[in-house]
Parts: sequence; C-alpha cells; structure tokens
Amino acid sequence: MVVNHGFHATVTARPGRGDEAVALLLDAPSLPHPDCVVFLVGRSASDPDVVHVTEGWTSQEAHQAFFATEAAQAFVARLQPLLVGESQYTDEVPAGGKADF
Repeated sequence: MVVNHGFHATVTARPGRGDEAVALLLDAPSLPHPDCVVFLVGRSASDPDVVHVTEGWTSQEAHQAFFATEAAQAFVARLQPLLVGESQYTDEVPAGGKADF
C-alpha cells in the first residue's frame, strides 16, 4: 500500500488525562480502515500529557471521506474534551521505515 497523504499531530491532554487520550487514540476507528496505512501514537518522554499521532493514508480524499463519517465524528467528539489548547499539525508523507511493536 502506498501512502500519498499524511500528517503528524501533537496534542496536549488535560493535566493527568494523557493515559485516557492515548487509550482512546489506540482504539480509533481509523485503525481497521483499509486506506489508513500508518497510525502511530506516541508520548513525550518529559510530559506524559503531550501525545503525538502520525497518520498515513492512501490519499487525501480517502482521509477526508473517512473523517466525514459518523464514526469519525463521534470519535473526535469523545477525544476533544480530553484535550486542552490548540493541536499542532504538520503535513507529512511517511517515506518508509519500520514499526514493530
């Protein structure tokens, strides 16, 4: 599968709610989606409430279509109350590498 669209997001959970944010993200409805090729969740080593998400999709259209679904909107509605401040987004297309968990 080729990744043609992606991004890296950094979000900050409300104080002490980083575990909840990570658990919710790891249960995201995009994980089983066939057009979502990369979905990685990480945390800051110095602040457990800072969470990083990297996504890679087959196309920008597939990503937009997914986020227009009821499941994606419900997911965002559950995640948003856990977060504080503005999320930071950077466009990114993964070029390769390895993830083995």
